[in-house]
Amino acid sequence: MTKLPSLLIAGDCGPVHGPADGFPIEGYTELVRPALESADFRFINCMRAYSARGVKTEHAPQVCQPVEMAQIFTSGLFDAVTMANNHSLDAGAEAMLDTRALMTGRGVLVTGAGRNRAEARQPAIVEKNGIKVGYLGYTSVAARGTDAGPNKPGVMNIGIKTCYETRGPHESVRIRTEPDPRDLEMLLEDLTALRRHVDIAVLAFHAGVIRLPRIIPDYHVAVAHAAIDAGADLVVGHSPHIPKAIEVYKGKTIFYSLGVFAMTKPFAAPSWREEPAWAHGAVRNHTDLDPDYPLMPYGKACTLSLLAKAQVSGEGIVRTSFLPMAIDRQYRPEVLRADDRRFNEVLSYMEWVSQDMPHRFSVEGDEVIVSA
Repeated sequence: MTKLPSLLIAGDCGPVHGPADGFPIEGYTELVRPALESADFRFINCMRAYSARGVKTEHAPQVCQPVEMAQIFTSGLFDAVTMANNHSLDAGAEAMLDTRALMTGRGVLVTGAGRNRAEARQPAIVEKNGIKVGYLGYTSVAARGTDAGPNKPGVMNIGIKTCYETRGPHESVRIRTEPDPRDLEMLLEDLTALRRHVDIAVLAFHAGVIRLPRIIPDYHVAVAHAAIDAGADLVVGHSPHIPKAIEVYKGKTIFYSLGVFAMTKPFAAPSWREEPAWAHGAVRNHTDLDPDYPLMPYGKACTLSLLAKAQVSGEGIVRTSFLPMAIDRQYRPEVLRADDRRFNEVLSYMEWVSQDMPHRFSVEGDEVIVSA
């Protein structure tokens, strides 16, 4: 039987500790390199800016990185990145455009951000073995003012409307969210156009509730379902920095969050320090930092991660699965074998976070097959 081409997609990426800190850049990918090199298509989310023109901001100084740190993306392991996220413009528009040019200049395609809206809306289309896979990047957590405009650099963002339903003084408030219909329409237009040019259409959606296990907002589900209705074959999410549910919708797979691929950060978010554990909505109500991972201050579940996998053909996606990963003390993602106890820890966690989402997991070799 002929082996089908494979697609691997990773989540949040952008370590900030390099050789001067005792972390060689190539070290971050040394444990996962064999899996990536065996795949035909490799996509990932770029969370940093790489430029000598970057501006360091007080709220996110880690985003502005020297160009050499971009090697994690440009060393030949990835075909395309999405830059539709909340950090792409934290170091300024010039740094974002420099990053985009750096990626494309070294053979890595970019989607989700650009010098104007038309460029930001462009998908990354990769063709191998006669199969075309399109990768389209959108977000719903972009910083205020970073939306791409007709003549303005930025990212593709779907705005969100939030309302609150009170349920009495002894019950928590129900938070309801819905996507802006005009922004959603742009996404659906882009997917419809992409379908005409590719065999497989993938949406990378940087969205969701950060750090808090299990919680998936209404808008996230609405956008993912609408994307599949418009022709997406696969939806992959990131942003929460921890894995979230997997859903099979109309026979297509939605990964609501893949978690971290390789990320470090030199400080914890203010919410860890300033919000008392008893406060309503405090992050510390739901999770704690892991003292063994001071450079990944995203909560204990952030050391669990997934590589989304799909076997593809000219007729579309044949099968989807995921490779369970764990991040070691050197902040390296490692693809786990089925006989490793950590493999079952990731699988059990994914069953827990996917409760009430239509799905079925079955282990085959060292991967977890996703089916209805």
